[in-house]
Amino acid sequence: MKNTVYTHTGDKGTTGLIGGTRIAKSDKQLEAYGSVDELNSFVGLLYTYIINDHDKGVLFTIQNKLHQVCSCLATDYSSAGLSRIKKLTSENVKSMEHEIDVINAQLPLLNSFILPGGCRAAAVAHICRTVCRRAERRIYSFRDEQHPVDHELLEYMNRLSDYFFVLSRKVNIENKTDEILWDNSCI
Repeated sequence: MKNTVYTHTGDKGTTGLIGGTRIAKSDKQLEAYGSVDELNSFVGLLYTYIINDHDKGVLFTIQNKLHQVCSCLATDYSSAGLSRIKKLTSENVKSMEHEIDVINAQLPLLNSFILPGGCRAAAVAHICRTVCRRAERRIYSFRDEQHPVDHELLEYMNRLSDYFFVLSRKVNIENKTDEILWDNSCI
């Protein structure tokens, strides 16, 4: 049996959902889970720059949760038997809040906006933060078309972007790299 990557099924501008339904590649549902998939790729890049084993473990967990988010968003729930897709829970949200709180307790107070940058890990964490915010907007846009999206999934994505922000600050400190503060006098 040959294992091919290409199937030709998307050559006419459609893609398949879990459950078999085909949708246009420009559909808001695909935009939603495609943006989450893009975020997951950037998290994989961020992982390569992180030294702290605990943070690497958190990022690995995040990647698995993002794959779970994609599964939830790529499912046609009107098809029979698809309720087995594992959804995010309030515990997933609380776990992310705990990680944010632990990191934030170690950080100096902010007196200015921070520009994305610093060490490479911090810069990539900022990319993850902004891609996460875009993915969140795409998910809301999909939901606004009367598609069901669990509240916990939305909360998780919202917390996740905050996590990347505090992680960017933490890794700059760990790498003895100054944060880049916004100079609003240059306006």
